Amino acid sequence: MNQLQNRKKTAGFLMDWAAVIALAASVVVFGLLRGGSFLSAANAVNILRSMSITTIFAIGATLTMAPNGFDMSACSLATVSSFLFASLFLWFGLPLWLSAALTVLLTMGLYLVTLFLILVCRVPDMLATCALMFVYQGLGLWWTGGGAVSAGMPTRWGDAPARMGWTEAALAIGASPWCILIMLACVVFAFVFLQYTRHGRCLYAMGSNETAAAYSGIPVRKYRFLAGMLTAVMIAVGAMVVCSRNSAAQISGCDSYLMPSLAAVFVGRSVGGAEKPNALGTLVGAALVAVLENGLTQMGVVYYVLPAVKGGVLALALIAAYGPRRQRG
Repeated sequence: MNQLQNRKKTAGFLMDWAAVIALAASVVVFGLLRGGSFLSAANAVNILRSMSITTIFAIGATLTMAPNGFDMSACSLATVSSFLFASLFLWFGLPLWLSAALTVLLTMGLYLVTLFLILVCRVPDMLATCALMFVYQGLGLWWTGGGAVSAGMPTRWGDAPARMGWTEAALAIGASPWCILIMLACVVFAFVFLQYTRHGRCLYAMGSNETAAAYSGIPVRKYRFLAGMLTAVMIAVGAMVVCSRNSAAQISGCDSYLMPSLAAVFVGRSVGGAEKPNALGTLVGAALVAVLENGLTQMGVVYYVLPAVKGGVLALALIAAYGPRRQRG
């Protein structure tokens, strides 16, 4: 009996810390195979830089999933946000701070469409956001006239842009160390908000049992609205980092970050036995995806195989997140 209990405890420990163990093992294996090229400080900065955008979008998904929500359209909306940021800064010549502020506000306004379908029309999250993926893609292409927004490009209506190129400050947003600092700021905010505020505890209560949370007096629709607005802020921040890194707002420029960000959140659910979306777990998940991608690239694995690796990480994360729960049930 004691041996069986010990085995269960060991299995539970390994399952709870599988992501951290996998991250540490990946660093050790790639370090042994590639030596200094992988373990160098410059490569560590490259990994942090590459995971920064994924982490920012994943933090937005973490805030959405905390009250048991789900958003498939976040990165499509982020592409629209990048179009808005680039056009405000280049086409209209607004100051960087004002372009950023307006991008956040406009993204929050667009996210109201998502919340309207979910909270008012009662459309399930998955269905609503899958439909809005196409809406946001079409909206972004309409705004730009079907093209990208880059330096020197004329406006949609054919006029010369007010600003012909990106400033050093604008390009610094997507470069290290600023993109890394922005990522860490988003993680710290989400961690403190979810773990140490009443609002975060209410979101987690809704995620555990929304009906029970409503009966306990928690205004569930207001808190879903709050989570949606915070998610919209993260979407806008991530979009601006992508736009700065690419020196342009590109068609579908943010769409490819959807699956890595979801993988990071699901990996993070199992870290430490949390069984709920959490900021630190999401950071670990994003780091695992980034380390695997970086290490495999250095090993000479062709780029078109990497999505399969990311999909495998997501599948294993889902097993870790939901398998133990089904067994206990």
